[in-house]
Amino acid sequence: MGKVIATFRNSDDAERAADELRKGGFSEKEISIVAKDAKTHKTEMHNLTSGTATGAGIGAGVGLLASAGLLAIPGIGPILAAGPIAATLSGAALGGLAGAFVDWGIPKQESEHLQKEVQEGKAVILVHSNETSRAKHILDQHAEEVKILD
Repeated sequence: MGKVIATFRNSDDAERAADELRKGGFSEKEISIVAKDAKTHKTEMHNLTSGTATGAGIGAGVGLLASAGLLAIPGIGPILAAGPIAATLSGAALGGLAGAFVDWGIPKQESEHLQKEVQEGKAVILVHSNETSRAKHILDQHAEEVKILD
């Protein structure tokens, strides 16, 4: 299985892209999202697979980002995540967001870059699938940058 990483200007753009991935046949177990709330400037990490909400006020409305679990990440603050990466990020309190990305199999340099993007208010979608080319094609229509990691 490979991974596709995409960065977005904001959580609304990421939300639209995640919707397109689901319409394209990707399951919620394949899609992860990490975003910062533009209204409160809190970084939020949302868990698509649990469907439970332990945090609120994310400004993304009723989509993926509307149900989330809240974690405190050093140097970033409160985070909510969606998808399989949420379990990995629950252990990020000691290693920070970049450490959690590394634990999820993303190279250290890329993980540090993604952490910086989230800190600056951008959103990140990670797709873990056998269909990386198809995921990249969908994400290319919405994202600022898309990379495939095999």
